[in-house]
Amino acid sequence: MSFPRYARYKHSGVEWLGEVPEHWETCLLKRAFRSVDYGISDSLDTEGAVAILRMGNIANGKVVIDDVKYTDTVDPCLLLQPGDLLYNRTNSLDLIGKVGMFLGNGESPVSFASYLVRLRTVDQSLPDYFAYLLNTEGILGLARANAFVAIGQCNLNPTRYGQITIAIPPLAEQTLITEFLDRETAKIDALVAEQRRLIELLKEKRQAVISHAVTRGLNPLAPMNPSGIEWLGEVPEHWEVTRLANLFREMAEPGIDELPVLSVSIHHGVSDTELDEEELDRKVTRSDDRSKYKRVVPGDLVYNMMRAWQGGFGTVAVEGMVSPAYVVARPRKQLSTAYVENLLRTPQAIEQMRRHSRGVTDFRLRLYWDEFKNLKIALPPQHEAIEICKRITSMDETFNAISAVSEESIALLQERRTALISAAVTGKIDVRGLAELEAA
Repeated sequence: MSFPRYARYKHSGVEWLGEVPEHWETCLLKRAFRSVDYGISDSLDTEGAVAILRMGNIANGKVVIDDVKYTDTVDPCLLLQPGDLLYNRTNSLDLIGKVGMFLGNGESPVSFASYLVRLRTVDQSLPDYFAYLLNTEGILGLARANAFVAIGQCNLNPTRYGQITIAIPPLAEQTLITEFLDRETAKIDALVAEQRRLIELLKEKRQAVISHAVTRGLNPLAPMNPSGIEWLGEVPEHWEVTRLANLFREMAEPGIDELPVLSVSIHHGVSDTELDEEELDRKVTRSDDRSKYKRVVPGDLVYNMMRAWQGGFGTVAVEGMVSPAYVVARPRKQLSTAYVENLLRTPQAIEQMRRHSRGVTDFRLRLYWDEFKNLKIALPPQHEAIEICKRITSMDETFNAISAVSEESIALLQERRTALISAAVTGKIDVRGLAELEAA
């Protein structure tokens, strides 16, 4: 759908704005706010009466009151009111300047931490409108350009932020633009939510198909017998029920300098190349002494002792090395390690690994070899295991292709959302008549 433009424009004198509607006022950002305040810097706890918002509570132009810290005493002047805007003053470059609007929290008091800054608009500025304006790429780009960068952390001083030039429509027009954007972004957000639901349903379907294939096989007419394993139930009668110790032995060969250091992901298994820091699931400190690493060869099963219960294991496809914190299990005979990996990634198997892990809390759990090797599984004949893995690979390709279409749709919808907001709050489209049509 194309939108009308204003009848008359003027030059704003600012590169990022370009031309703006003739009747809009051009001014410095600081003129739109009567209060610019830093948050509290006191130490926070999980107890207290006042919720303290932090950087992670800003999302999609709103303030999310979730996973907050608390404190007992706060200067009443620093309690938030509905309509207050908060922006990230200290953060990584991609998040610096992100703005959220506080919608209220009933009668419960809420304040904010020192690395956030509160902006309270003047009477002729609508906070809803500014929540849209300040999150446009034009403003965020200038925020990043005006931030001080030091060791990966940025700081956006309110004084420099306030020097950004903006164009503001009359208050009544701000209301119309906000109402228009609320309607249109809600439609786009609903379409995005539908695509995300489809992706989640595909993931659930994929897991259900895999779980059935690795526990029941591909032949629905195959005679079944009780496996004697509570979490497996019945399995095809010709499958072998055995301990992992009978299939694998633990290995700890020293690494070789020339080999790549492979990583184990809870999502993708074992990498087939050495990943850089940006590609890793999380930050990992690597040792310069590669002799400390463990050598692995194709067909090995590798798992992270601390993350096995989350799916942190996989099949090795290339010769390489892995962290000394990983367990390397090498097949004792010819078998499909990929099949075993698929079986161990089922929710039932992961729960068994969690139960056999040792530790006080979930994030301290470790699955040692002595516990892992005693887990029992049902193993089909080699040719059947290979066929099951082929079927899973084929299904993955189909599901991934469908998911990729949905991901592309989401990206296009989000691009449209961003472009629509930017066009509306910088005067590139005239929504005043559209509001009347919507009401008619």
